[in-house]
Amino acid sequence: MIGREIIIFIVAFAGFASLVAAYLAAFHGEVSLKETLSTAFAAVVGLYAGRFLERRLRYG
Repeated sequence: MIGREIIIFIVAFAGFASLVAAYLAAFHGEVSLKETLSTAFAAVVGLYAGRFLERRLRYG
């Protein structure tokens, strides 16, 4: 169970980081490591907050 959560975290973080880096490269011409990692981290936190709320709301 914990292993599955770790895999989800790693895959989600890598996915968000690559999408943010692609966006920055395409529309701004430069990729900042700080912006990429901080935005990916914020997205993963939002993902886990949504999963937590979904689980809490499911059971009332």
